[in-house]
Amino acid sequence: MPLWFVPAVADWLMHRRSDIEHTSGVRESAIHALMMTEAGLPVVAGLTAKVNPLVLSLMGGAALAHGATALWDVSLATDEREVTPVEQHIHSFLEVLPLTAAAFTTCLHWDQVRNAIKGGGRADDWKLLPKERPLSAGYLGAIAAGVGLCIVLPYTEEMIRCVRARNDKADDPPVDEAAPPTP
Repeated sequence: MPLWFVPAVADWLMHRRSDIEHTSGVRESAIHALMMTEAGLPVVAGLTAKVNPLVLSLMGGAALAHGATALWDVSLATDEREVTPVEQHIHSFLEVLPLTAAAFTTCLHWDQVRNAIKGGGRADDWKLLPKERPLSAGYLGAIAAGVGLCIVLPYTEEMIRCVRARNDKADDPPVDEAAPPTP
């Protein structure tokens, strides 16, 4: 999880530095929320559910969706604001994390992949079931605190800045460029 926390905060700092609220604004910030959801749902499933073909499929599908959304995000961002090489490098790191997590989990649960490929297994293989040995509440609480502090809080602040900037712009009177300047 720290591999996700540090670059997420660094990316948020890059967005602040590039004045996202006055460039790509709410649209880009909403895409960030979508990507966090695409990465977060399989993380929650992996931490709380039995890893079976359903969870592995969720992880793989979410990783692919996250990659496509990341491409959309960067395409939008580069049209609207400066995206520095450092920010691009941070994005690259964040883009591969869901795919890496899915790949590692697949390797650790190869028996589940084999059962799914062979068409065998049990009906429970395609149900969302709790872990047989759940992670401790303290461990899950620490992860939730890290996600809240390093991901939810900064990106919520970003969205609030973007919405405020959009609302402030909407409140400004229209500029008539054909009118002569007032003294």
